[in-house]
Amino acid sequence: MADYHRGELAVQHRAGLRDPAAGSLRAIRDAVPEAAALFLARQPMIVIGAADASGRLWSTLLTGAPGLLSVPDPRTLTVAALPADDDPLGAVLRESGTRVGMIAIEPATRRRIRLNGVARAEGDGVRIALDQVIGNCPKYLQKRAYALLPPDRGGRRTAVRRGEALTAVQQLTLATADSFFIATASPDGDADASHRGGNPGFLQVLSPTRLRWPDYAGNAMFLTLGNLELNPGAGLLVPDWETGDLLQLSGTARTVWDGAEAAAVPGAQRLVEFRVEAVQETRDAVRLRWSDPDFSRFNPPVAQR
Repeated sequence: MADYHRGELAVQHRAGLRDPAAGSLRAIRDAVPEAAALFLARQPMIVIGAADASGRLWSTLLTGAPGLLSVPDPRTLTVAALPADDDPLGAVLRESGTRVGMIAIEPATRRRIRLNGVARAEGDGVRIALDQVIGNCPKYLQKRAYALLPPDRGGRRTAVRRGEALTAVQQLTLATADSFFIATASPDGDADASHRGGNPGFLQVLSPTRLRWPDYAGNAMFLTLGNLELNPGAGLLVPDWETGDLLQLSGTARTVWDGAEAAAVPGAQRLVEFRVEAVQETRDAVRLRWSDPDFSRFNPPVAQR
């Protein structure tokens, strides 16, 4: 069982936890339990976060038919897919020794699991030597069912647009999103990927280069905020559940501890601000399409602005 690093402990202490390591560390394993292996085997997607060759953090999405993910032994995960060459992580996931953070979610049942380790390319996929396997609670995850389109109808990557700031259309996409994923890393480069969800509008667009979202009550491990305490780099992934489009953002993030600011946002225990430095938007990036959401009953209301 691993120990929390000093950034995670600092955030736990500031959040008011008296004995943070006593209970929550039990949720962090170094191997995949049998039930989790069965869960992974039926998933059609996994989010992967990592740093690119320049050290900039990104998140991406790998998809396929169930069987995409397999656990040949409890310390290993294989993914039978690689990012496209034009993906921000396309190059590094074709190398060996890339530290990755991953999260697999099943919106239909609101289950999810995080897995972290070291990846190396293997044929047309990736093999990850795991060092952390983390169960997560189902809060703030919207319920959806999926359909996997055939290759001639989805995942054709019809257009890729890059920039350093958000367009007006991209701002609207973010302002109406109910889910996104965030990749962070410790100063040592250990990557992590996590999910954030809420009612549309919970992700606020403050400007073309500045976002803000509430940090709701969660598992109290503070793995994401603990990384940000020591390393502000972050990579966001915002999927369009209806079209298969992906919006990938890279930049820096910081935790806002001001109680008055958090009090103005329903459900927020604190806030996180993200500064956009690089944007990639890919149309029809993946073959998955999802039904309309059944919103989580845990989602706090969104204040009207």
